[in-house]
Amino acid sequence: MKHIYTNGTNQELPTLLLLHGTGGNEQDLLPLANMIAPDANILSVRGNVLENGMPRFFRRLAEGVFDEEDLLFRTKELTEFVNESAKTYEFDRNYVVAIGYSNGANIAASMMYHHEQALHGAILFHAMVPRRGVDIPNLSETAVFIGAGKRDPLIPLEETKELARDLEKADAKVTEYWVDGGHQLVREEVEKAKEWFDLNYRT
Repeated sequence: MKHIYTNGTNQELPTLLLLHGTGGNEQDLLPLANMIAPDANILSVRGNVLENGMPRFFRRLAEGVFDEEDLLFRTKELTEFVNESAKTYEFDRNYVVAIGYSNGANIAASMMYHHEQALHGAILFHAMVPRRGVDIPNLSETAVFIGAGKRDPLIPLEETKELARDLEKADAKVTEYWVDGGHQLVREEVEKAKEWFDLNYRT
């Protein structure tokens, strides 16, 4: 998978796995990583699927309707890529925190839904429930920050609440942060995500 890897100056922090939204690339979330943890390792990945020329992490059948077969395949592909990258770049595979926006947040959630210990933690900006009817692995060691917009036209408020409930039922430690806006990521969410990261990983 096309990607960028950079070594951080603080090896006691988790490696950040950056996952862009639809139409983005491996450069998109680097500014977010620099705001949240500029001293952490970064593995920023480009999705392997194209939708009308726009990179994504998995196919969808319509707006908000995922191609579940492709979702499962791409989730496994990304999880295995992170496994291999940990060997290649010599970072701790068990200490990876995803930062995902929209489509990238959805596949990060899918990693937690389908693969045991795929992520140590996650910052999910504007995510949906990746798949229903799933036996989610135990997430008692996993902390999750969910940033969402109260007026997001693409993701109903109840969908975000369902995602949080699913993760909490699997014993994840979930923090929700709501802004008044829509689907666009705003600075306020990123600043709260940084506070969450510092609380969980710098103490």
